[in-house]
Amino acid sequence: MRFGWVLPYGDARTAADLAVLAERHGWDGFFVWEPVWGIDAWVALAAAAVRTERIRLGTMLTPLPRRMPWDVASQVATVDNLSGGRTILSVGLGAPDDRWWLFEDDPGRRVRAERLDEGLDLVTRLWSGEPVNFQGTHYRARPAERLVPPPPVQRPRVPIWVVGAWPRPRSMRRAARWDGWLPYHLPREGEAELTPEVLREGVEWLRERRAAAGLTMDGYDVVAEGTTDPAHGDGAAAVVRRWADAGATWWLEADWSSMEPAAVRAAAEARLRAGPPRP
Repeated sequence: MRFGWVLPYGDARTAADLAVLAERHGWDGFFVWEPVWGIDAWVALAAAAVRTERIRLGTMLTPLPRRMPWDVASQVATVDNLSGGRTILSVGLGAPDDRWWLFEDDPGRRVRAERLDEGLDLVTRLWSGEPVNFQGTHYRARPAERLVPPPPVQRPRVPIWVVGAWPRPRSMRRAARWDGWLPYHLPREGEAELTPEVLREGVEWLRERRAAAGLTMDGYDVVAEGTTDPAHGDGAAAVVRRWADAGATWWLEADWSSMEPAAVRAAAEARLRAGPPRP
């Protein structure tokens, strides 16, 4: 089990300062929120990259259907090179609420899903370090004749974590194709709480699906997210142990209760210094 921390809000300087603190106190990953309009997540991660040496860096998460794939490919590769190969790309459809649609109308879940699949295909091709020829429904690329950017440090690619809505098969098949599952519980009757028992069901489904495709779960990440109180000692570790026993490989400490910068920073400094809730 590895342990990450999510910054709910803060500028690039704050991200860099807190990433240093996280690394110093034994955390394995540092993640920032990516808005449609706001503090640039990849600039914040670049600031964190130049001040850290070990900790993994990523977004939680990038709404790829709202972004141009070539911009995302460039930003991720830049931070991966800057950090010496420590980047993770987390992607999903993007939230359907109004804060994501200030500048355009929501094209609908089906179109966003198409853009996500096509965008992932194009992003990974653009990381090849070679000219790319691509013709899709939503995106296209002609081969570059010069100034082809270098590939990321990580090979065969930067790890990609994808939101999968359990037990929706189409969404889960997408998560199974990539490098990690960001779980979301979406039964037919509507959104529901994700529990370790539900996570276990999804992990077993992924295991079977990947085996059928000739893939294993070795190196495949399953991400659980929540909050723990270090004052509870073994109780905090026991919370995480339930998720680890269900198949989670990462625990992300994420407190979304406040977006006020001073309050977020104060709470973050205290939580990071307490260290991860290792079982």
